[in-house]
This record gives sequence, structure tokens and C-alpha cells, in this order.
Amino acid sequence: MRGLRQLCPKVRFCGVGGPLMQAAGLESLFPMEELSVMGLAEVLPRYRHLMRRIRQCAQAILDESPDALVTIDSPDFSLRVARRVKAASRIRTVHYVAPTVWAWRPRRAVRMAEVIDHVLALFPFEPPYMEAEGMRCDFVGHPVATRPQASSQDVARFRADHGVGDAPLLLALPGSRMGEVTRLAPVFGAALHPVLARYPQARIVVPSPAPVADTVARLVRNWPGAPVVLRGQGMEKGAAFRAADVALAASGTVSLELAAAGTPMVIAYDMNWLTRQILARILRIDTVTLVNIVSETRAVPEFLGERCQPAQIAGALGALLEDPAARSAQATAAQITMQRLGQGGEDPGVRAARAVLNGL
Repeated sequence: MRGLRQLCPKVRFCGVGGPLMQAAGLESLFPMEELSVMGLAEVLPRYRHLMRRIRQCAQAILDESPDALVTIDSPDFSLRVARRVKAASRIRTVHYVAPTVWAWRPRRAVRMAEVIDHVLALFPFEPPYMEAEGMRCDFVGHPVATRPQASSQDVARFRADHGVGDAPLLLALPGSRMGEVTRLAPVFGAALHPVLARYPQARIVVPSPAPVADTVARLVRNWPGAPVVLRGQGMEKGAAFRAADVALAASGTVSLELAAAGTPMVIAYDMNWLTRQILARILRIDTVTLVNIVSETRAVPEFLGERCQPAQIAGALGALLEDPAARSAQATAAQITMQRLGQGGEDPGVRAARAVLNGL
């Protein structure tokens, strides 16, 4: 949105978005948090409500008749909206974030091509998958690669403000959605117990998105080491990422944020039993950690599904704290990842905006 406004100052936005998009000039049709559900078992109870929102959103687009519909990620919602719009209009459809057809469900690109004209890809290896199905696809870079990082002064201030000093600092990131936080927090807490037993002076920091911060605070109350819960996504979070010696994080984009900050990490994730069984049968790759995928390494240890066990996770955290070779391998993988995602180049938002405007 900032890129579009920079290139086309008279642009006007309507649709669905969160606080940052609203601050940039979007009047959201409804709270975006309503769409923050993952997994078959989690979606089913809310299916009727989500379908109502899909119909509402599609009708609002048709009434507005914009120059372009830009849908952002959330394919189960976004592509259903786009399908309804395409069926009733000639509005150009652009989807920001290519589906992970290289990981699972490759036919998604085929079905997507029925309703999407143009894809904006975050990863450099994605355009061929989209172009093979007849869609235009531009690699625009990943925002995390060009995001400003906290300075060494910010890091020193963070450690001083939270009484960390020179002690090991552990970052715990059990997710951004209520369901995954509730599921992962007990596992993360149990995994941190033996690490804190070995390093009793260590501190734990838990940066949390504002909508789930209260839930996180309640769930980590019984963790060892009196964890500090940071609310929100501001500069203090960036300082925490740079200050940490090691991070334990849920699977997702957060691995790229940690790589950008140069923080060694262990990835752990579990899901509803039914979702776990389905994914185990359709995954086409042997790692889901984006740093591993982009860097073409397996430097980041991950514990998924049945392997998401506290003892194994604790062992991997301990190894990262004690093994310089493991930390060096992650540092190299992180550097490769950021370079491939556009570090040092033009802002991805401007690149994405230019691609949208060029397609009109």
C-alpha cells in the first residue's frame, strides 16, 4: 500500500485488513482477526460464518468495481473471494504470496489460474510454478530482507532494561494465533526446563502479538525463569530478536525474521491430530522451515508433529548454545537466505506496487 501510494499518490483502498493497513488508509469491512484460523478441525466450526464473510467481501468488491483486486495470502479465503469476483466481472486479480505448491498440493496452481491473473512471489524459485499454469508471476522480494534491524545500542539497552546483562537470553515464540499458542506453550515450557537447569542465570523473553499477549502471559506463568512477555510488534521486539542467543519458535515466517536478526533457532510445531495425519500424507518436502528451503541447507533443526517433544527440543537448544559449528552453519544459511530474498535491493513493497501497476 505504501508502494502504491508512492508511485500513484491518488490511489484509494478498500477491502479487509489489520491495524497497519487501516493506518495506511484502508477502511476494513470487518476485523481481519476473524480469518486467523488454520487447520481443518479449526475451520469447520466457523465454516458458515467464513462463507458469509466471503460473500460479503466479494459483493463489496463488485459494488466498488476497482482497477485491481489484490488478495494477500490466506488462499482458502482469498481465492474463494476472487472466484466470485471473476465470475461476475472482468476485474484484474492479483494474488500476493504464491501458494506453496512446491511443498504440498501442487494442483493448487492449476485451480488458482482459473481466477488469478497475476501473482506476486516472495521467493525467487516460485515464478516458474505459476507461469507454467499461465499466470504472470513476478518475484518482488520478501519484506523481512529489507526491514531495518535493531542497532547494537538498542540491543544493549534491551539487555540492561530487562536485567539480562551478559546472561544467556532465550527467545520463545509459540505462535501468533490463539490456537497454536495454546497448543505449543506447554511444550515450549517443558522444553525450556532442562535448558534453564543447565543455565540457571539465563532469561526467557516471549514477544507476543497484542491480540494474544494476555493468553501468552497466562500460559507461560508456570514456565521456568519468570519469562518476560513483550506485547506488540515494535522496536522492542526487534531488539529482543537481535539480543537473543538462541530462539525456540513455531514454524512460519518468524524463522525469516530470526534469520534477518542473525539469531540461531530451533523450530517446533504441532497441530490437531486430524490435520497432522492429512499433512503427513501430502507434504512433498523434507523440511518446512523457510530458512532451510531458501538456503538449500538443513542448518535449522525442526521438530514437527509427533517429533514435537520437549526432550528432543531441549537437546537441540542446548547444542546451539554450546556448539560453535552449529551456530556458524545457521549464520551462513541465514546470510544466504537474506541475499536471495532481496537484501540490499529495492523495497519489496515498491517492487510489488510497480508490478501491480504494470499489469493494469
